[in-house]
Amino acid sequence: MTLAEAVAPTTSEAGDALVVSHLDVAYRVRGKDRLTLRDVSFRIGAHESFGLVGESGCGKSTTVQAITRYLPRNGSVTGGSITVAGRDLMGMGAEELRRLRSRSVSVVYQEPGRALNPSMRIGRQVAEVFRVLGCDRGESMDRAEEALRRVQIADPARVMGAYPHQLSGGMLQRAVIAMAVAVEPALLVLDEPTTALDATVEAEVLDLVAGLREQVDTAVLFISHNLAVIARMCDRVGVMYAGEIVEGGRARQVFDDPRHPYTVGLLRCVPRRGQRKDHARLDTIPGFLPGPGEVPAGCVFASRCPLADDRCREETPSMGEVAGSHRAACFKPDEAPSIPRSTPEELPVRSGGTSPEPVIRLEHVSKTYTGRGDPVKALVEVDLVLYPGETLGVVGESGCGKTTLARLLLGLTSPDQGSRMTLRGADLAPVAARRSREELRALQIVFQNPDSALNRRHSVRHIVGRVLTKLAGLAGERKERRLVDIVRSVRMEPRHLPMRPAQLSGGLKQRVAIARAFAGEPAVLVCDEPTSALDVSVQAAILNLLVDLQSREQVTYVFISHDLGVVRYLADRIVVLYLGRVMEYGPAESVFAGPHHPYTEALLSAVPTLDGTGRERIRLEGEIPSPAHPPAGCVFHTRCPRRLVDGTCESVEPPLREVSPGKLLRCHLPLEALGRLEPGGGELGGPEPPGRREAPAGGQQGGGGGVPAGEGGLEG
Repeated sequence: MTLAEAVAPTTSEAGDALVVSHLDVAYRVRGKDRLTLRDVSFRIGAHESFGLVGESGCGKSTTVQAITRYLPRNGSVTGGSITVAGRDLMGMGAEELRRLRSRSVSVVYQEPGRALNPSMRIGRQVAEVFRVLGCDRGESMDRAEEALRRVQIADPARVMGAYPHQLSGGMLQRAVIAMAVAVEPALLVLDEPTTALDATVEAEVLDLVAGLREQVDTAVLFISHNLAVIARMCDRVGVMYAGEIVEGGRARQVFDDPRHPYTVGLLRCVPRRGQRKDHARLDTIPGFLPGPGEVPAGCVFASRCPLADDRCREETPSMGEVAGSHRAACFKPDEAPSIPRSTPEELPVRSGGTSPEPVIRLEHVSKTYTGRGDPVKALVEVDLVLYPGETLGVVGESGCGKTTLARLLLGLTSPDQGSRMTLRGADLAPVAARRSREELRALQIVFQNPDSALNRRHSVRHIVGRVLTKLAGLAGERKERRLVDIVRSVRMEPRHLPMRPAQLSGGLKQRVAIARAFAGEPAVLVCDEPTSALDVSVQAAILNLLVDLQSREQVTYVFISHDLGVVRYLADRIVVLYLGRVMEYGPAESVFAGPHHPYTEALLSAVPTLDGTGRERIRLEGEIPSPAHPPAGCVFHTRCPRRLVDGTCESVEPPLREVSPGKLLRCHLPLEALGRLEPGGGELGGPEPPGRREAPAGGQQGGGGGVPAGEGGLEG
């Protein structure tokens, strides 16, 4: 049986949108061809949705580049065929290929900002699609406005006249999707389209894609490392490892009953069903992907598989049927679901937050940005206390003030007058330029985008080693030993030390950024979306690493993320921000179990789940208001599905009130009217264990916003 048959749709028809058959792709490096994709075969029927999943470096993006004929100059298709809407892609000339790209195949990439020209208005860029189709300027602009309305942009005329920097990430992604579906392509390729989006915007974009798929009648190739998104969006799925597809079938069947050890390992890496750091560790996949161009004998996964024997290392398994249309390339598919864990489930974790003295205290911290327009209040009267060894999860939509909070802690921007920040009881200088070496060392950060955080001219050895020299004062053999230890701790190898960022995949680059932050041995580590760009196996390893480091060194984390499953796993306390105000605060289990603020409830309902048991999605009305002109009364009332009808929410700002020990809400609604997590309802649920219960000082303060005290290269 061929791989194409293994992951074929239930009914294969001549009108398939995409057929990839026995595809081989190689990169020529230093005079040698390094085979990166080997015998990759799958097909997508008309109107089908097919998901491709796997770790960073497994070949997903290379597959997209081959399908669109956008391989780098050193890359080439060395075998196999690609057919799009019945047309042979490999036999096309330049002009025919250009027409195919403009009319039959559309691609939506991870970062919409990079897909748009920053110097051109959105309307003109969308209209270019129709100009290519032969429309005149006036008709192109009219159709562009209609295309924006089609992707549920409420005010398309305003968006038409805006530049990319004036729109949110979700709005930019909608504009890019509008351009992609404007020509009603036979195949729509979505390459990590929601990775950089927060939970509510991700849910809106996924709903939009699902709706457009029905309207346009297009087939979808969806590439993502978010398995829950694939489970929600795709009819079928192919699991890729080291350039080969190792398992495929109906998405629900593959995720409910995986039969390849690699798929089992990926699913175990995802935080599920209320899993928390002090209850059970995430499992990880031991070892590493084969190096670029390496073609191991036998099964490609044998070196990392706990079931591997001599046969696995010598013979290559073919795709075999395990249940109906579900197939896996494994000699032991019946044993795969019960493979032993590679990480002990129960490891001792020393609880944080037991010290009576906080490591960080923020009192009445606000931040107002001033410029040519009206002042923008990014944070409003935030009070916050962080104790040694605890994790504060910070959640909320883009623009709610999460990153501003991180920048204030690190001294990258100064707070408003009257704000006070202390480190171990001593006043902390408002800007980094005035902080001592010890203060700088005490607060470190891991940014979301490693490309912007790493110097592309320097090697990994220099990037991490410089911190060891400048902040830790190490040199010679001690520095080298520490350097190797840190690199290994983030699941990298010494062979990566001489490499530069451009030679690494996105996941590897983020691991370098995390290693650099750890090198300074900080007291407080600010993590600003540190795992959003990582695949689930690396994410699990990084989260376990963060837990181990925190338990051993009592490091305090400020963990900013839109992945609520990750926040649930790692956080001891959670603060929910909206327009710079604290809407909800409390112990993590209490926040997730409820009663919820209506905004928190909407965030939780937007999270896709692997088993499909999440609560019904709560749709928020409209967009986030401008922080320069926040609504009167409760700032959330313009989008709140539960707002009171007597006008109280529109006219009176609610105080931050304590509704249970340590749990605070900013809402006018009575407690009994607020939502709770249904018993057994979704993967974010679970019983609430005992934890820190004391209400920090200032818990009843009203009117303010405060939390009270208390990949290019082969690897891509």
